[in-house]
Amino acid sequence: MLGADKGKAARQGGQGMVIGMVQARFNAGVTDALARACRAELLELGVAEKDIELVFVPGALEIPVALQALAEKGRFDALVAIGCIIRGETYHFELVANESAAGVSRVALDYRLPVANVILTTENLDQAIARQTDKGVDAARVVVEMANLLDQLA
Repeated sequence: MLGADKGKAARQGGQGMVIGMVQARFNAGVTDALARACRAELLELGVAEKDIELVFVPGALEIPVALQALAEKGRFDALVAIGCIIRGETYHFELVANESAAGVSRVALDYRLPVANVILTTENLDQAIARQTDKGVDAARVVVEMANLLDQLA
């Protein structure tokens, strides 16, 4: 069952949902755009502005621990991981991409809480910019749909 909605009847859209967002500051131009698009879509889906909490972390590797801290509060219906990892010349890209994704998934499974992973992993900045709006919107839609589904299954 979801932390903030134990026992609630199924909702329409995002009305009554409390959403936590964790945004990496690294590649801030892209992550800011992702967060703006996600927030705007959450509002369109009926989530109240006051029910969206955004916290910042340095980079993608720090996102899972912040998600975990939010999940432990027990008041969120869903979470969103926002970051951008752009391939460089070393293995560091694979390490950060793989470990951040594994951590995000672990939080979702450990807390049985929908977590949209919108940590972009791209070859270059142009690819990230091309995806920043659509992926932000997608993340909002995913968390609202999954929170509603888990309510129905509870």
